[in-house]
Amino acid sequence: MNAEQLKERTMQYAMRVIGLVRVLPRDAVCQTVGRQIVRSATGVAANYRAGCRARSRSEFVAKMGIVEEEADETLFWLELLARTGLVEPQSLTGLLKEGNEIVAIAVSSKRTARARLVGERAARAFGTSPSPPARET
Repeated sequence: MNAEQLKERTMQYAMRVIGLVRVLPRDAVCQTVGRQIVRSATGVAANYRAGCRARSRSEFVAKMGIVEEEADETLFWLELLARTGLVEPQSLTGLLKEGNEIVAIAVSSKRTARARLVGERAARAFGTSPSPPARET
C-alpha cells in the first residue's frame, strides 16, 4: 500500500466513524463519546497526512506515533460503545478490524522509519554512506 492509498484509507475510516456517530442516540453520554471518537478518528487521518509531508524522518516517526495513539484511542471508544450496549457489538466488527489494521500499519511504519533513522545517524557518526532513503507509507 502506498502513501496515497493509506491517506484515502484513513480518510474513509474517519468518515465511517462520523457516520456511526451520526446515528447514535442524542443523549449526553452518546454525545460525549461521539465527540471523543470523532476527534480521535479524524486525528488518525489528519496526522497521517501530516506525516506524509514531514520535513525529516524524525518528524515522520513522531507523526506515526501520533497516528498509532489516535487509532488506538478510537479502538478504545469503539470498544466502550460495544461494552456499554450503546451500539450492537456486531455492528462495529468492520470498524474494529480496520482500526486494528491501521494501528498495525502505523507501528510497522514507525518501526521501519526509526530503524532507518538510527542507521543514518550511525552512518554519519562513522563517516560511511547510508543507503538512500526509501519513501515511507
